[in-house]
Amino acid sequence: MNDDLNRNLQPANPYGLGAGASSSLLTRNRVLRNTYWLLALSMIPTVLGAWAGIAFNVAGVMGARPGMSAIVFLVGAFGLMFAIQKYKDSGIGVALLLGFTFFMGVMLSRLLAFILGMHNGVSLITIAFGGTAIIFGAMATIATVSKRDFSSMGKWLLMGAVIIIVAALANIFLQVPALMLTVSVLAIAIFSGFMLYDVNRVVNGGETNYVSATLAIYLDIYNVFTNLLAILGIFGGNRN
Repeated sequence: MNDDLNRNLQPANPYGLGAGASSSLLTRNRVLRNTYWLLALSMIPTVLGAWAGIAFNVAGVMGARPGMSAIVFLVGAFGLMFAIQKYKDSGIGVALLLGFTFFMGVMLSRLLAFILGMHNGVSLITIAFGGTAIIFGAMATIATVSKRDFSSMGKWLLMGAVIIIVAALANIFLQVPALMLTVSVLAIAIFSGFMLYDVNRVVNGGETNYVSATLAIYLDIYNVFTNLLAILGIFGGNRN
């Protein structure tokens, strides 16, 4: 009788989950929540970096020496990303991530300065920001709601990203407008796919560190925004 009474007193699990599954779900939700909070916070140093880059004419320096600018960007970006991954389990990793987003904002200043030189530059930036937000919202929703596992996309997306990086670096010296446009269109498609892939990894428990998750998703958003803005500048820019 005591055994029957004890069984009746056990709290019911409304979701039909065992203790391990429930704990895993809570962990995933916490990682996803912290990722979104840190992602929102990372936009502040990005904006500050972009403002500093424009205010101190970093765009002019980058335009005068495109080859050196590319080297500075690659060394700075990959160096900071390596450091973030090394310290991702501590507060240092968060500080490095915010420093990285400031650096990326500075690197963004050249494109922003070019777009702001157009009469409709502010509206183009607003449209690019809104378009990026819509794409991210759609991809994040699919990744969260869908029961599919999108991990198989990873290797194909990585291959596409490598091709884009190589083509973009080559075009710094070639200056072929058609190639730049092609790279931008492909980059939007590929990094939109990365948004789906990276959010889905957190949802499915493949990524359990919110600093690493934030870094990955931030890069997805950054690349979609910059390439969307570049296309808008080509087709919708007004310098008259």
